[in-house]
Amino acid sequence: MQHPNFVILYVDQPARSARFYSQLFDLQPIEASPTFAMFKFASGMRLGLWSRHTVEPGAEVLGGGGELIVQFEDAAALEAGLARWQALGLPILQPMTDMDFGRTFVALDPDGHRLRAYVVAE
Repeated sequence: MQHPNFVILYVDQPARSARFYSQLFDLQPIEASPTFAMFKFASGMRLGLWSRHTVEPGAEVLGGGGELIVQFEDAAALEAGLARWQALGLPILQPMTDMDFGRTFVALDPDGHRLRAYVVAE
């Protein structure tokens, strides 16, 4: 059976978004052009950043229509992650909150895509 291994976000400026995600994840893109950039994580998952101006077919929904989710190993790492993301200047949409699935917060990237960080409830 096939499983998803690639997520694409439609962005206004792929180079700007590539710099943002490089800094956020301490990772360099494996591919970059004026209209597209791609990262590959150790898990094998890939993240593509495609210009919303050149994507075919054209995109109707832009930032905020979904979430890129990052799991942290424990509550201390999650707190450190929040502090780091705030220091990088990410707008925090949802402050640290306890939910059914665990502790979480939500930040926004430069295009308004939601970035949810969480740790599983113990």
